[in-house]
Amino acid sequence: MRLIELYEGTLFECQMIKNLLENEGIESNIKDEIIGTRGGSMWRPAGGVKIIISDDYYNKAIMIVNEFEKSRKSK
Repeated sequence: MRLIELYEGTLFECQMIKNLLENEGIESNIKDEIIGTRGGSMWRPAGGVKIIISDDYYNKAIMIVNEFEKSRKSK
């Protein structure tokens, strides 16, 4: 097992993805939560927050991230 970075974005995006992953039984962690909010505002954080997962779940997790991004673009 190796830990890998799955996604980088705002704190809000990472929290949403973390919830989606957990719903599918994939454990994940948020990295740089405090650093990622510096330089932005309450409504638009700067970004730089990361989702970390085990590489064992990469294939399933990346499909979830792709669906998340697809749903955001269609709105």
